Amino acid sequence: MPDEAVAALLRRFYALQGERVEAYRLLEEGHRAYLGSAPRYDFPRYRQLVHEIALAFRGISREILQIEGRLREERGRPELAQHLARIQQREQEKLQLTAQLQLARQHAQDQPGVDAHQQEVRELKHKLIKTIEAISEILQDLKYDSEEAE
Repeated sequence: MPDEAVAALLRRFYALQGERVEAYRLLEEGHRAYLGSAPRYDFPRYRQLVHEIALAFRGISREILQIEGRLREERGRPELAQHLARIQQREQEKLQLTAQLQLARQHAQDQPGVDAHQQEVRELKHKLIKTIEAISEILQDLKYDSEEAE
């Protein structure tokens, strides 16, 4: 018999992942606008956006950690909780890489003749793609393991 409480927790988790994807989209959009404001960068507006996105990410992470705890402690589903923990870890990496990439893009824009900046942008994009692929794989494992239990 499927555990409705587990299903509800997972639905909430997927909704939070959707919110996180949207927050990344807003952050990327805001950064493009910020780069477009060169050479007199509108830093206060961008800083405010980053602050708001950071608050959103913190709230999402806090709630996912609660879901993880409930899956582990209340529902007896440590394997599902483990997937959530791994996703959280990768999402943290993704956020750090995103911030590094944004900074690298600004350096590359400000100093277009410096090949090292272009190289850094390429390397960070590659790392970011690998991290996103890892998150997708963990999400697939989560989907598989949660369906298997039904």
